[in-house]
Amino acid sequence: MLNHQHRILYIDDDVTLVRLLQKAATRRGYEFVHAANAEEGIALLEQGNIDVIALDHHLPTGTGLELLSSLNKRNHAPPVVYVTGSAEMSVAVSALKAGASDYVAKTVSEDFSELFFSAIEQALVRARLTREKDRAEQEVREARDRAELLLSEVNHRVGNSLSLVAALVRMQMTTVTDPAAIDALAETQARIIAIAGVHRRLYTSNNVGSVNADEYLAALVEELDTTMRSAGHTAVVRLQADHMMINTDKAVSLGVAVTELVTNAFIYAYETCAFGEIRVRLVRAAESTAVLVVEDDGIGWNGEGAAKGTGLGSKIIKAMATTLGSRIQYETMTPGTRASLEFRL
Repeated sequence: MLNHQHRILYIDDDVTLVRLLQKAATRRGYEFVHAANAEEGIALLEQGNIDVIALDHHLPTGTGLELLSSLNKRNHAPPVVYVTGSAEMSVAVSALKAGASDYVAKTVSEDFSELFFSAIEQALVRARLTREKDRAEQEVREARDRAELLLSEVNHRVGNSLSLVAALVRMQMTTVTDPAAIDALAETQARIIAIAGVHRRLYTSNNVGSVNADEYLAALVEELDTTMRSAGHTAVVRLQADHMMINTDKAVSLGVAVTELVTNAFIYAYETCAFGEIRVRLVRAAESTAVLVVEDDGIGWNGEGAAKGTGLGSKIIKAMATTLGSRIQYETMTPGTRASLEFRL
């Protein structure tokens, strides 16, 4: 049973019917207020505390459909039960299309009162369920917004921490003189920068699920160039990247792969040269695939045989390619090396 404190506003100029419904409403525990025309109905509605409106089709001035249209423009308007003649089913359909919660055919039978209050109760139930649904959806939206804000804050803090670690490694580089140690620290710093770059993109973007690959690689290549130059290497990095969005996990793998390939080229491709160029390209190969290419004009390596240095970089590159669902391919050029991998976006 519904709360007996619900207040019904009935808009109709049929005084006899109003008296009958008012008595029936009192017996059922409703509070019943009456308006003889649209203007009185609006005035009572303005006073507030109206839970449901019963609206007759034939009013002294105009029709209930005109008033219904006006009610629908109001924020948080109560549900409306439309009252019309039994021979006016097309009017009832029009009322439902115009936003009425339910309708009841006006008759002189004893069933009319039962049908009327049944429609009132159903309208109140639907209104309550709608309010609860809206409230639940609002709570879900608020929870989602809080989660996104928290995730953005976490990414911000992780990004800052990674940047701090990279800066500490750079400071450490200035305290050593062994070229191998300097290169090892430079590689470590570059790997940290690659991951920190993704986090920076995440907390400065409204989309925490994907990263703009061309912008990310532009910033990454610039920082790699600065890092390797501070380690004493003189090659120049050039980037060509198509615009594309890739998910966060793949962005990390892509960034680490680019970092390893570029730092390897800096350290090993031009180890006997005073100057060289490293070209990084990320191009869309098809609707859902992309190709990464890193090439140089150095001494050349086809990917076979023992890797120079510790071999850790080569293992990392293979691992990142596997994460991307791909494999690294090397091609010896004259002069230089081209490394490429194709992956699904």
